Amino acid sequence: MPRPTTRVLAVLELLQTHGRMSGSELARRLEVDRRTVRRYISMLEELGIPITAEHGRGGAYMLVAGFKLPPMMFTDDEALALAVGLLAARGLGLAGAAPAVASAQAKLERVMPTGLQRRVRAVDETVTLDLSRSTVPSDNAALVALTNAAQTRTRVSLRYRGRREETERELDPYGLAYRAGCWYVVGMCRLRRGLRSFRLDRVQSVRPLASRFTRPPRFDALAHVTLSLATLPRAFSPEVLLKTDLDTARRELFPTAGVLQCTEEGVVLSAQADDLRWFARELARLPFGFEIRSPAELRDALALVASQLLQQARP
Repeated sequence: MPRPTTRVLAVLELLQTHGRMSGSELARRLEVDRRTVRRYISMLEELGIPITAEHGRGGAYMLVAGFKLPPMMFTDDEALALAVGLLAARGLGLAGAAPAVASAQAKLERVMPTGLQRRVRAVDETVTLDLSRSTVPSDNAALVALTNAAQTRTRVSLRYRGRREETERELDPYGLAYRAGCWYVVGMCRLRRGLRSFRLDRVQSVRPLASRFTRPPRFDALAHVTLSLATLPRAFSPEVLLKTDLDTARRELFPTAGVLQCTEEGVVLSAQADDLRWFARELARLPFGFEIRSPAELRDALALVASQLLQQARP
């Protein structure tokens, strides 16, 4: 349940948004009784916020005409960060993101000076971010519950819908990450007795348990998710020797291309792929030499790609 201070601020926000609200309506919105609403109104008045109360059957509460909160001051960089952050939130796989972002932006604009309002709106109206691959869960309950559990080091009971079955397991959530359009939670799975990652759009329910856990120091949830995606078993397991250094290989390959390992000959790429032609095209665009070690079918796929490119190059 929200704390009383949160509800008091919610009363102020409702009065600012709607201008005039009855005690019964405020009580319904806040899920409290009317006596509690009167107490919240008194607390706002003690903070110096002038409120007018109309008595009788049609009575209501309202802020004194002309009252506004002092403008919230931000630097140009802070305003830009807020604007881009709100814009990005729309595409980060959050349920109900669009109305939530619009509401948050409206609240910020009410307490921003006019100049900053224009800057925030300019970003919203002119900047486009490519986050179209997001997989949106039905709601944000799992994200909220798991971030809280990870922060408080609380073990949870997780009901998860996999590709073949639905299971219930205990999980120590170490952290969450957003990768390739999906949210993931990473942690120690007590059912499988190992480190696992789970897509949040497949989480059916999260229930906190009484047990606590210790998270490994400097744990990187995103690095684990990236490695998991790169090593997910597929139809083929290509191995390619890249004739370059590790930094260059990392810069030229996308993060989930596979696992890179330095050797005396160069960098060995161990990957997983369902489509060898697609993988061959990825190799063909590399600016350095390479040697296909396996499978032999990948050499045939690369030869086909090379033949197609040669045909395209002819007049």
